[in-house]
Amino acid sequence: MRKSGRIVAEALDRLTRLAEPGMTTLELDRVAEEYILKRGGKPAFKGYRDYPYTLCASVNEQVVHAFPSGRTLREGDIISLDLGAVVDGYYADAAVTVPVGQVSEEARRLIAVTQESLQRAIEAARSGNRLSDISYAVQSAVESQGYSVVRLFVGHGIGRSLHEEPQIPNFGPPGRPPFGPTLKPGLVLAIEPMVNAGGPEVTILEDRWTAVTCDRSLSAHFEHSVALTPEGTEILTSLDGAG
Repeated sequence: MRKSGRIVAEALDRLTRLAEPGMTTLELDRVAEEYILKRGGKPAFKGYRDYPYTLCASVNEQVVHAFPSGRTLREGDIISLDLGAVVDGYYADAAVTVPVGQVSEEARRLIAVTQESLQRAIEAARSGNRLSDISYAVQSAVESQGYSVVRLFVGHGIGRSLHEEPQIPNFGPPGRPPFGPTLKPGLVLAIEPMVNAGGPEVTILEDRWTAVTCDRSLSAHFEHSVALTPEGTEILTSLDGAG
């Protein structure tokens, strides 16, 4: 999983630098697929439940799972780049939201709050804590800043499959026994806050994949695959791996 995580981290780093005005989301998808294959991995999303692309490229009010297309990125857009890879049967999954050129202060703040909520969630992903501590860390970080947590989609376990148990909601009360299992070494979790500038409600478009905010407010998304080890927490999809 370190191998697949490293590929995802490097690919997202490359895509982040390419996400500029004039670039199409389909071009980003092509770069992502070529890079994963070149590094000896396979795209995790392509063909998963008939998803037809390597990358999920969600722009502005699109929350997650948007198809890459001929859509050209414009100055002021924000884009969620969600990517997975598999190496020798082991998966990794991560996402970042990046500004396209100069963006509004509101967009920049939304991105920062969402990224901070992921960091707080990773800090809560410690042996001895409960799964709900992760959920509470996201919700408290987001709602304290006046934003909304998407409730339709959740994080997940990851390993020999892209999506495994347990599910990881981005909301809920902290560490009491009814609210999720105790975290132990050996777990690998894909933690992924999805945060809306407006209300939490989302709807799925006719392509049966693309989720958008019901009020068409901006949405941001960050994700890391995180391993709980006897030595501590390791971020598998970070370039430096720090927990």
